[in-house]
Amino acid sequence: MPDLLVEHHGVPVLACGPEGPSIASEQDALDHLIGPAFQGAEVVAVPAGRLDDRFFDLSTGLAGAILQKFSAYRLRLVVVGDITHHLSASAALPDLVREANRGRDVWFVADLDALAARLAE
Repeated sequence: MPDLLVEHHGVPVLACGPEGPSIASEQDALDHLIGPAFQGAEVVAVPAGRLDDRFFDLSTGLAGAILQKFSAYRLRLVVVGDITHHLSASAALPDLVREANRGRDVWFVADLDALAARLAE
């Protein structure tokens, strides 16, 4: 599936395809997620598999840097897919996911149906 601009409950979402480029740096996020979102998206839904493993290792700072970029551009980031193996390998990541899912700007969801359900709330 290529990246598609779709709408869920009136919210424009850039649904990124799983075969797209890996997001391994802030610049990758700008080039492949944030830039394309300016086609009218408010939310960018990226498959977890496209995020470099360093994103899930909070000690690298990559997640913080990318999340800060999304905040600066007033976009919401949704990580889509199973991240169980990352959660079990980290003490801090489960806390980040739990706190993020309580807010509105960053979510971690199992699939696009779960994202649509969250946007309906």
